[in-house]
Amino acid sequence: MPVPDSEPGSIPGLLEAGLDALEARARRPSGAAATLRRSVLPPLLAVALVAALWQAAYVARLEPDWVLPGPAEVWQSLLGALRQGDVWPSIGQSVSRGLLGFVASVLIGTPLGLLVGTLRPLRVAVGPVLAGLQNLPSVAWVPPAVMFFGVTPAALYSVVLLGAIPSIALGLVSGLDQVPPLFLLVGRNLGARRLASVRHVLLPAALAGYVGGLRQGWAFAWRSLMAAEIIAVSPSLGHGLGRLLKQAQDAGDMGLAFCTIILILCVGILVNLLVFAPLERRVLRSRGLAGQDT
Repeated sequence: MPVPDSEPGSIPGLLEAGLDALEARARRPSGAAATLRRSVLPPLLAVALVAALWQAAYVARLEPDWVLPGPAEVWQSLLGALRQGDVWPSIGQSVSRGLLGFVASVLIGTPLGLLVGTLRPLRVAVGPVLAGLQNLPSVAWVPPAVMFFGVTPAALYSVVLLGAIPSIALGLVSGLDQVPPLFLLVGRNLGARRLASVRHVLLPAALAGYVGGLRQGWAFAWRSLMAAEIIAVSPSLGHGLGRLLKQAQDAGDMGLAFCTIILILCVGILVNLLVFAPLERRVLRSRGLAGQDT
């Protein structure tokens, strides 16, 4: 039987239009050049725009030089800090502390989130506390941590843990809430019960929300660490970006202060781009929620 020609408003016509759209998407340019244009060029243009506006404000003398230094002055401050050997030790110390605190937060926050997400009484009791801790500014933990532990690394790590654990746990809880009950039923029928159900059904199904919680947990960990390093200053703690920022404040060096802020921002962006963005893309692709070229 001959197939009639599809009209634009008919079901075959709509099907062909959808297939054409899929084919057009599949023909999107790929490769290093296309990835560069899509992923690298827009942030560079945004940075260039911010630098141009910054330079314009500096040239217009909206504020005195010592209040609002120009990009060139900040660059000179960075070169001076590099010559004095303050930059790389500070970055290395802060990044190592941040990563160690974040890993410890993951090891604690993951089972906590799993328990809160699966046990109703525990959710009623602990869930509001975690939400309140997540909303509490991390800097509020620094004075009690210093009074309890003294000006020691333990005070810094305790602030990081208290800042990151609630976000990681609540991210996993959010992911567990989005798991369809049908998944658990199918898992039981296939023999997955208790721990096997958690390992093979709940955690894989909640992975997207969990990764979002990890990303947010790193942001809270990094912010908490910077707040702790700025306030808890001691030679025994060694170098750190927070300490470098505090030194800039004490010396009234606005160029060094801007330079340190940019370094803190760059570390956060790089960790997000190199760790969490690829992880999130992989999870979304495995669930068919993102194209292969994203």
